[in-house]
Amino acid sequence: MTQPRAVQRVAVLGAGTIGASWTAWFLSRGLTVDVWDPRPEAEAYVRRTIADAWPALARLGMIGGASPDAWRFVGEPEAAVQHAQFVQENAPERLPIKRELYARIDSALPPDAILASSTSGLLMSEIQAGFRSAPRFAVGHPFNPPHLIPLVEVVGGRETTPETIAWCLEFYRHIGKKPIHIRKEAPGHLANRLQAALWREAVSAVVTGLASVEDVDTAISAGPGLRWAVMGPHMTFHLGGGEGGITHMLDQFKPAFEAWWASMSTPELSAANMQQIIDGVAAEARGRSIAQLAAERDAVLLPLLELTGGRS
Repeated sequence: MTQPRAVQRVAVLGAGTIGASWTAWFLSRGLTVDVWDPRPEAEAYVRRTIADAWPALARLGMIGGASPDAWRFVGEPEAAVQHAQFVQENAPERLPIKRELYARIDSALPPDAILASSTSGLLMSEIQAGFRSAPRFAVGHPFNPPHLIPLVEVVGGRETTPETIAWCLEFYRHIGKKPIHIRKEAPGHLANRLQAALWREAVSAVVTGLASVEDVDTAISAGPGLRWAVMGPHMTFHLGGGEGGITHMLDQFKPAFEAWWASMSTPELSAANMQQIIDGVAAEARGRSIAQLAAERDAVLLPLLELTGGRS
């Protein structure tokens, strides 16, 4: 394997929201990128994404002498990977689609190249099964948008070697990400499972009449979400225990948390419940477009990243 710090050329397979954002990040780190996506409009989309992301990356001090033009769009995935030292795969979240793509590139992939999948919830063991290059396949799941959010979840499949996991962790760390090693496979990995658990209760709060969609969102964004941007839930509760830390917190609040957990239930995403969520989000958005909402998010996210140095 090429040493992680020696990687110069990467391939991006799938150039939608995630893949295009990954491309911008790789370019900002001085890497050369070959991009493939089957959609006719993909090349123009990647170009726009890079142009939109570059000022933010410059503000974060990420680009140095890097060029936003050190990439090319290729017509076939085999051509994209044939010279790659690392591949970031971002195909649609459907197992048959990913396996079809892997079957195409398996023989074209250089024998020392590593491939990481951006899958948000599929198991690598199911994706990699039967392929020659399977020991060099792992999950490298980012959070949207990858050119801003530091987290990458690294997960191995049954055939992934420990060396591949170690390589991915070092590579992502080297290019400025905050990788974590998920020790075993689970649908949704870790962070999405945490998100899903919180959203389950958020949906339940709306459909049971506990609170409106907007008030649920405010409860997080103006409350614990501010702390979570600095520290995770365990460390936050450690502080919540005062001088006694997490030990005192557990002694004091164990009965309360167990009672709250016991009162929680999983709501059904019925047509009526989904429409209630949709209507509540539309009311909260107050006519703002997705682009406007993303701009509002990034206007707060960029100073936060500057303050935290990406440690969040």
